[in-house]
Amino acid sequence: MTLDLGENTPRRRGAPKNWRQTFLVGLAETSNVTASTIKAGISSTWVYKTKREDRSFADAWLVALCEGYDHLEMDLLCRLRSGEARDAAIKYDNATALRLLLAHRETRAKYQALQENVSAEEVRASIDAKLARLREQVLAHEAEAASQAGPDAV
Repeated sequence: MTLDLGENTPRRRGAPKNWRQTFLVGLAETSNVTASTIKAGISSTWVYKTKREDRSFADAWLVALCEGYDHLEMDLLCRLRSGEARDAAIKYDNATALRLLLAHRETRAKYQALQENVSAEEVRASIDAKLARLREQVLAHEAEAASQAGPDAV
């Protein structure tokens, strides 16, 4: 990420020195604010306060969050195309991943529109089409898994 993270602004007493960068890297990896605050050693209250007060941090947050959604989308596509790991310890919830992507499509559309200098409506239409294709793939994958499990599997 190349945005100014506002590191020159006063930091909270007792907060880790590089908490902003650690938080943003965690957010880009997980799309999970709570997990990212834990990783950064900072409270969620402080993170949201900083986001409200520091425009550059809010911009970097949006970039990291959209990067996290991109990772989630690619992970989901990979699992749908190549199949899921057969390891019983690894259980993916493709339906929840798809719902998360759907819930945040507006955020992603606004970010893409800013980056590509196009209207949010155009980007939203593109995202809706992509999500419809993903939804069809998830349903087909689940139907195939159910048919392979047999009629007695529940």
